[in-house]
Amino acid sequence: MLSREFILKKIAQLVLHILFWIVVLFSYTYFFGYNSENINYIFSFSVFLMPVTIGMTYTVAYILIPQYLLRQKYFYFVLYCIYAIIISALLIVLSFFYGLLFLTEVRIGDMAPMTRSPLFLFIAVYFVVFVVCAFSLAQQNYKSNSNNQELQRKILEAQLKLKEQELHYLKMQIHPHFLFNTLNTMYGFALKKSEETPEMILKLSNLLDYLLYQVDKPLVSLKEEIEHIKDYVTLEKMRFSDTLIVSMNFDVIDESIMIPPMLLIPFVENSFKHGQIRNKKLTISMDLYCSENSINFNIKNSIHSSSDTNNDGIGLSNIKKRLSTLYANNHDLIISKNESWHTVQLRLNTSKKYAL
Repeated sequence: MLSREFILKKIAQLVLHILFWIVVLFSYTYFFGYNSENINYIFSFSVFLMPVTIGMTYTVAYILIPQYLLRQKYFYFVLYCIYAIIISALLIVLSFFYGLLFLTEVRIGDMAPMTRSPLFLFIAVYFVVFVVCAFSLAQQNYKSNSNNQELQRKILEAQLKLKEQELHYLKMQIHPHFLFNTLNTMYGFALKKSEETPEMILKLSNLLDYLLYQVDKPLVSLKEEIEHIKDYVTLEKMRFSDTLIVSMNFDVIDESIMIPPMLLIPFVENSFKHGQIRNKKLTISMDLYCSENSINFNIKNSIHSSSDTNNDGIGLSNIKKRLSTLYANNHDLIISKNESWHTVQLRLNTSKKYAL
């Protein structure tokens, strides 16, 4: 069933077309009436010329241009335009003889000066056709640009939603991995009935608050991320006891420096998970310093000289994808390994906004 809006739109278009052709009719009357006072003759002649003008205009503007020119069928467009011009020219000549035979009874002197030459008739008709076709092409170009912009907007929205879903998926993979390692530590303390268990539960509570409520924010302060790294390290110190050596050299962090949440903690997790005890100690070293346009974070953990262990793991693999999504070409991540150390060096370019 046709909607009310559709019907009103079509009625409005019809009214506009009728008004346009009324304007053309009176323009013909004015144009052909130059140096002539025979209004009845001029008006009758103009009315007789209107069908060929309307037919030629609609044929070119609403059939040939959309069906052939805009679809780049240039050969057929030119061919059918030639056909249309030949037919319209014959009808224009017929209009000339109509004026000569029926309106003046073959008295060419009684014809209005502007109607005595078919050339002026051709100019009048094809000028209207040209104006309407130019307007039609401009309208088609506007619609095409609008459609392209709308399509680009939808593509960008789809890409944004896809990127958000990808980030959410990566975060959801990080969460269980992070929580699993922390709960393992707590389980060990519970088995030992350690007096440090309450402190561990408090640290774990802080981490879970960060994990569950802060991680969905697009940005958190770098200082907050560092505080939770310290909480995580405290938990691991309780688990490893005397077999762990951790050094943390962090700059004084400005409160205004922001990063995506859970961006650095997975590197710390990875070091504890894949680090290996050497000389009866698991050694981990962390450094963080900020410059005007960058954040630099370095972490290394001890490994055996004969170790073939792949330190990437799911946590580090996911964080690589997340960095690529968030920072694109605005970060450097270097992972290296020698006989004694597995090292991660991360530099974030903060001079440009990362992509969300």
